[in-house]
Amino acid sequence: MKKYPALIVVEGKTDKDFIDSFLDCDIITTNGSEVSRGTINFIKEAATKRKVIVLTDPDAPGSRIRSILNDSVPGLENAFVPKEKCIKRHKVGVAESSKNVVLEALSNLVPGAPIKESDLTINDLCELGLIGCDRSSEKRKILEDKLHLGHTNGKSFLGRCQALGLSRKNLEAALNG
Repeated sequence: MKKYPALIVVEGKTDKDFIDSFLDCDIITTNGSEVSRGTINFIKEAATKRKVIVLTDPDAPGSRIRSILNDSVPGLENAFVPKEKCIKRHKVGVAESSKNVVLEALSNLVPGAPIKESDLTINDLCELGLIGCDRSSEKRKILEDKLHLGHTNGKSFLGRCQALGLSRKNLEAALNG
């Protein structure tokens, strides 16, 4: 098995053990939603030398960890597992998903910061019905799945689309395709 080139950041030991079962890679755990200064500093240092991917659970604590790390460490990439594909025994998380779900998430990374200029605006999202309408969250969900963005609110959706350098035309094509 070839070694995966990036450092993967997960929440806990269960996630680490699950990924270790099918992927030869370096993994660091945050040990829950209280990410220590030491962990942040280690990730910061690692990010200067190699790619670092954040793969947290699709729940509030996972979102909080992702946000802390992306705000603290420039250059991170994000992998998102869809919530509906990682539920087992009333638990939601990376360890409750499957090998294929994790590998798909790792092959559809979203930068923590913009990789190129995007002219996408909040007004574009309004005009496309992605925010401010009765079915906005349903429409966003379609694009979140197609674009592997993870679950978002309107503001996060805009930020992730901008991070990918997506334009209004890209979103229109994805909605109509």
